[in-house]
Amino acid sequence: MEPKIHWKNYIWSCKIKSIMPAAIKLMRVGKKGMPSYRIVVIDKRKKRSSNYIEKLGYYNPLRNPALLDLNQEKLDTWIKKGAILSEGIKKLLHK
Repeated sequence: MEPKIHWKNYIWSCKIKSIMPAAIKLMRVGKKGMPSYRIVVIDKRKKRSSNYIEKLGYYNPLRNPALLDLNQEKLDTWIKKGAILSEGIKKLLHK
């Protein structure tokens, strides 16, 4: 005989599995007036300039045209793991 699973416990367990505290964000580097960005995976509870988990690429908006270098395989891997894209990354990937 199979044990009964209450629907509230099932929903709660699904919510816990879907939560991942990682986000893919832009990390600003470079000096004043000359921005350059690293695309990094970071704990979403931390600030953008704290230590990151993994570097996925970089973005330089000052070059003409703007330079975007991104490791697509690593990006796909982190998205499959449940990492969330920040608004800035969503805008860059949409272009």
